[in-house]
Amino acid sequence: MLALLSLLLAACLWAPGKFTSTLDIRKDGRFAFSYTGEIHMLALSKMMNDMDADAKKTFEPSACHKDDGIEERPCTREEIATQKQEWQEERTRATDKRRRDAESMKAILGGIDPSNPQAAEEIAARLRRQAGWKSVTYKGDGLFDVDFAIAGRFDHDFAFPTIERFPMANAFVQVTRRNDGTIRVDAPGFSPASTGEPFKGMMQGITAKEGTPPFPQVDGHFTITTDGTVLANNTDEGPQADTAGQRLSWAINLRTPAAPTALIRIAP
Repeated sequence: MLALLSLLLAACLWAPGKFTSTLDIRKDGRFAFSYTGEIHMLALSKMMNDMDADAKKTFEPSACHKDDGIEERPCTREEIATQKQEWQEERTRATDKRRRDAESMKAILGGIDPSNPQAAEEIAARLRRQAGWKSVTYKGDGLFDVDFAIAGRFDHDFAFPTIERFPMANAFVQVTRRNDGTIRVDAPGFSPASTGEPFKGMMQGITAKEGTPPFPQVDGHFTITTDGTVLANNTDEGPQADTAGQRLSWAINLRTPAAPTALIRIAP
């Protein structure tokens, strides 16, 4: 399980929920990006759920059977005592394993201990310190409600989200400037069918088997506006006229077949 969770953290640490996101690209290299809505932190949700479930566990004796192995009979006092000892030993092993898992995840989460009840607020506080995060509110069960907006120039690549001191975080949106004057936009986090979420099926299996919260359902809208030239995109309608030049729009939900992508020329 630890190995799987480590892969999950690397591949899909964050997941969008209900959201609206926009990206405006100007021919002079300026850009403005926004994301308003829900962000799920999957590892935090699972860790909190595991801790809550463990705290509620109580010992319940298993059925005892006669020599035929089929018909039940009352358990003796000694049998119940043995069962309880084995249950306690298994619970101790499980607690030790969760402690080791938490230490491994702590390194991936930039020093934040996901088993700490204050971990979510610590993450929220860290995000609030970063430029662009106008508000970050923790709603519980690994869910954050955020308002993010930032503007700049494409003299460097751009990705969202990035988190201070986190060595890895899967990108919802990636923007790359090429040497030929074009801008490539990919949004691997904005599609349930995206190859940017290779461990989603595994996570769904874990949630079903272990009783963790279900995998978040994405439901949002992503829009690109530009006064540049749209060279390629995978929208259904193609570029539409807009007061800002041209507009590309994607509805993001369970039926979205592929992650949004576009290629835009901003320089001759």
